[in-house]
Amino acid sequence: MPTLPWTTPHPATPQTTAFVMASRFEVGAMKDVPRFFLKSLGAWKQVRSAPGALGASLIAQPLARTFWTLSAWESRDALYTYARTEPHRSIMTGLRDTCRTSTFDFWQVPVEDLPLGWDDAKRRLHAKRVADDAARPQN
Repeated sequence: MPTLPWTTPHPATPQTTAFVMASRFEVGAMKDVPRFFLKSLGAWKQVRSAPGALGASLIAQPLARTFWTLSAWESRDALYTYARTEPHRSIMTGLRDTCRTSTFDFWQVPVEDLPLGWDDAKRRLHAKRVADDAARPQN
């Protein structure tokens, strides 16, 4: 299971709050896993220099076709600016059709809680996925 450990691109201002995003992507077909993984590395490289990025980590489980991201930002605006900026924007739109499912969760933490751990993030993503599935209309 390749894991890119928590990296801190920019130091956080003490006594502030970080905006956190966790995501889980399940790739639909094994043949798409290498492309998804390589493109994920491009987004990872971008986050390391993105303004407002306070920290990030990535877990790739290629045999399970699953990828996880966890990042902390100075603000919601900093995260959304990163998401709309190239190459992230093209990477995500280009990979959208390869994903079987995707789950996102957002919350805030005091910057003193950084770096973030994966246990809480995975628990949150599981709960969000269960809630999203329950809210989805049944056919």
